[in-house]
Amino acid sequence: MTEGMAGKTVLVTGATGGIGLVTARELARKGAWVWVLGRNPEKTAEVAREIGAAGTLVEDLSELAGVRQAAAKFQERSRRLDVLVNNAGGLFNRRQETREGTETTWALNHLAPFLLTRELLPLLRAAEARVITVSSSAHAFGRVRFDDPEFRHGYSGWAAYNQSKLANVLFARELARREPRIRSNSLHPGRVRTGFGYNNGGFFNRVWGVIDRFAISPEQGARTSILLASDASITATGRYFDQEREARPAAQALDDGAALRLWNLSEEYVGGQG
Repeated sequence: MTEGMAGKTVLVTGATGGIGLVTARELARKGAWVWVLGRNPEKTAEVAREIGAAGTLVEDLSELAGVRQAAAKFQERSRRLDVLVNNAGGLFNRRQETREGTETTWALNHLAPFLLTRELLPLLRAAEARVITVSSSAHAFGRVRFDDPEFRHGYSGWAAYNQSKLANVLFARELARREPRIRSNSLHPGRVRTGFGYNNGGFFNRVWGVIDRFAISPEQGARTSILLASDASITATGRYFDQEREARPAAQALDDGAALRLWNLSEEYVGGQG
């Protein structure tokens, strides 16, 4: 059953469009105090007004400094966090690096949710919270290149994306193992018409235009995130969901050794222990 969210504090990343916006809006309608985290100040403010958000955070999550700033600002302004939705992500046809010198897909899609969650652990533990990490069925085509996770050699936008989505599932499972008081799950939202991938231009955009003809709406794509955030009957942790149901992820996503190795590698990137 879906429960009311009155009194619950929720933080949604990538909340200025697509399924992130729908997730934030619908949880606010259920009575939650929703914080929206976006990169664009104008869009973030507009969405906050539209959904009646409790607060806003504006940071570039592709940079570790921005992630730390977002976590620090949130902890200054809120004493509670019941649900964290790690929704922000992207796909980049050409290899790019952030101003900190990290490959953008790896930084935004994996290191950002890893670090944000780690920085917010005191609040999450206190609330016995839910951490929802938006992955993709593309994780089934990924492998973690532990020797070269930033694709300094042989870059492929899809391979980098698939790796990051596999990392999302592994991260959610390892978080569940380490933090038994937190319900940590990942999900595939479906192929959603959100403008995702159109940042690459040219032929890539034409391909997405064809794919989007068969895609589902953001409202449909957000359903699984909303369910995991609000359904009191879901007590599972460390699981993967698809179309509002628990599903079995790819074999490489069930590799506990890889999950631990990924966690340790991520700690090396962000520095220190959570």
